[in-house]
Amino acid sequence: MFDKPFSATTFVLFFILCDVSLATIENAKDNQKSTYIVHVAKSEMPKILNHHSIWYRSILKSISNSAEILYTYDNAIHGFSARLTLEETQLLKSQIGILKVLPEKIYKPLTTRTPQFLGLDKVTDMVSESNATSDIIIGLLDTGVWPESKSFDDVELGPVPTSWKGKCESGENFTAANCNKKLIGARFFVKGYEASVGPLNATQFRSPRDSDGHGTHTASTAAGSAVKGASLFGYASGIARGMAPHARVAIYKVCWEDNCVGSDILAAMDAAISDNVNVISASLGGQAVDYDEENLAIGAFAAMEKGIVVACAAGNDGPTDSTLQNVAPWMITVGAGTIDRDFPVYVKLGNGQHYSGVSIHDGSLTPRTFVPLIYAGNARVKIGAELCLTDSLDPEKVKGKIVFCDRGNISRVEKGLVVKSAGGVGMVLGNGEIDGEELVADAHILGTAAVGFSASKAIKMYLQQAQNPTATLVFQGTVVGIEPSPIVSAFSARGPNPITPDILKPDFIAPGVNILAAFTKDAGPTNLDQDDRRVDFNIITGTSMSCPHASGIAALIKSVYPNWSPAAIRSALMTTAYVSYNNGKKLLDSATNGPSTPFAVGAGHVNPIASLNPGLVYDLTADDYLNFLCALNYTPERIEAVARRKVSCDAQKHYSVTNLNYPSFGVVFKPVARSSNATIVKHERTLTNVGVAGTYKASVTLDIPSVNITVEPNVLSFNKNEKKSYTVIFKASHPPRRSQSGFGRLEWSNGKTIVGSPISIIWE
Repeated sequence: MFDKPFSATTFVLFFILCDVSLATIENAKDNQKSTYIVHVAKSEMPKILNHHSIWYRSILKSISNSAEILYTYDNAIHGFSARLTLEETQLLKSQIGILKVLPEKIYKPLTTRTPQFLGLDKVTDMVSESNATSDIIIGLLDTGVWPESKSFDDVELGPVPTSWKGKCESGENFTAANCNKKLIGARFFVKGYEASVGPLNATQFRSPRDSDGHGTHTASTAAGSAVKGASLFGYASGIARGMAPHARVAIYKVCWEDNCVGSDILAAMDAAISDNVNVISASLGGQAVDYDEENLAIGAFAAMEKGIVVACAAGNDGPTDSTLQNVAPWMITVGAGTIDRDFPVYVKLGNGQHYSGVSIHDGSLTPRTFVPLIYAGNARVKIGAELCLTDSLDPEKVKGKIVFCDRGNISRVEKGLVVKSAGGVGMVLGNGEIDGEELVADAHILGTAAVGFSASKAIKMYLQQAQNPTATLVFQGTVVGIEPSPIVSAFSARGPNPITPDILKPDFIAPGVNILAAFTKDAGPTNLDQDDRRVDFNIITGTSMSCPHASGIAALIKSVYPNWSPAAIRSALMTTAYVSYNNGKKLLDSATNGPSTPFAVGAGHVNPIASLNPGLVYDLTADDYLNFLCALNYTPERIEAVARRKVSCDAQKHYSVTNLNYPSFGVVFKPVARSSNATIVKHERTLTNVGVAGTYKASVTLDIPSVNITVEPNVLSFNKNEKKSYTVIFKASHPPRRSQSGFGRLEWSNGKTIVGSPISIIWE
């Protein structure tokens, strides 16, 4: 470009032009608008104004003539959301009454036999479910609903509860007539999405109608009516019903094209609180951040204060440590496990060997005889062929063959589409070492067998050694009674809690693998654009599926004990969860194929029947959570952003995170000099008797001999409804030589009822 020597003048001119260009770019960035959520101290509103929304508009007008409010929030937070430039946000922060100005955050959806597996077929023996549960309303924040599904049939239900204050919004292909006595409410929130992401595309319904299927699936899992003859292509056939089949459903559509925007989520929670739901189920999440910066957590705090149980998915980023989402202590955090049902398929090789896998086959043509088998990496036309990436396979080499694809990079079902598009007649999808032996069944668009890492290695060896490798796939349908089950899913997010390790999360696990539930008729079971199959039910996997199991069970408990707090309900779910199989061995972890730890399983696997009679509970109030925030040294402004009111921490009072009355124990030993004496951590707890009068005795197990645990007192006698407190002293005799963690369990027993709490121990 520059073929002549530069003069000094040329250099000066060149750098001036560069400076001008960079300044122009920076100015353009400064003038770009983004969505922000503004937290306001409502108490600062001028008395001359009669409504906070007027005040919010006046604040915004004072710093911008062009900014417009997206949402005004009344319940979830005190504040509003708006599109602002960087300069406008700085001006806004200086205004009286402004607590926080947070940038928009985008969340993601975290994507039958389970009633029988959980023992819910026995609930009718304990609860007059049709009467008690029908007054409970579960609000679901998700992708919407397919109202025509039989899972939302209202034949067995009476009038809509008088407590309900919500509505059924009309929109594209959706009217108020789509709601009934089961699906009593449906709303959609899209302003935040369109402001941050852009206009909806033509595939999305501008209404509560579900074009994705995720929301329909979670809603029917939580509270779907019983549907006989449900299945996916004949798999998992039987009666499909939700955890609380007589509870009412209210839909809050906040997710669009796999994006759920924070301002929309807050607006939905605002509405759900106003509508008087009893349970909020949110199968979505984002990276964990401090509680005063987490929209979902702040909205959940407001819901908790109204007595609403909020259950959230733990996330699908396991088995890596500290990957948990939705970790605020006033929320229920749910991990995922398997159930005792599988969909086996065998890969038969030409050498006579066969290897087991899983899959769901729609019955379309798949070779019943041996056909050539090829490794995808040997049919390469571009990089990524071994992973069966789009357009990476050579049709001349793939046509008429079963293709072995490595897992990773793109979705499992997309790989099947790539193989089919290249002319393949079947696929073997092989786990890598990081995937281990955990298998997930998908409704692939061609015959497929997903196999574990060990089988994957063996099949690859055969492909390398055989001169003319061949294979066939043999589908076995549905098999129940699989043992051992449940097993903690490898994808289920793990502790320790990334924000406050003293609060052990997840709280517990629930069924989240290969779950059959209702689905949209606007998409195929793979959600691929090219999948033109339509189904009434689909089988999906993720903590998104485990969350509505917990929500539905929480609704059952709420129907039996309507005056219990959200904390008491969570306590009942946690302290009655089980951590071992009938043979006494610990629940397995799919990631390690060894015993699970509380970082994976929390308090254990949910046990709905036992949770209805927990004996004792650990209760909490909003003030307890505020003391917890004081213990974290939150400033008054940070606490007000969460609590929506002024709170002052008492400088004379000793606040401790370890005194939060949580049903588990996250023990964190701080660094000390090796020459120092033993380190001691104390946790204080209070139990409330919700059963019959009796005496409970404490017992403790721990897998670290260097830590001693003392419970004072270790015997508690209760009258009915009586509260008793105790202290647990954890004493480490010496600091570890390297990073170390340990796990244990504290149980209170009266000889009949066991009240269990997990223990995790880490050194910072």
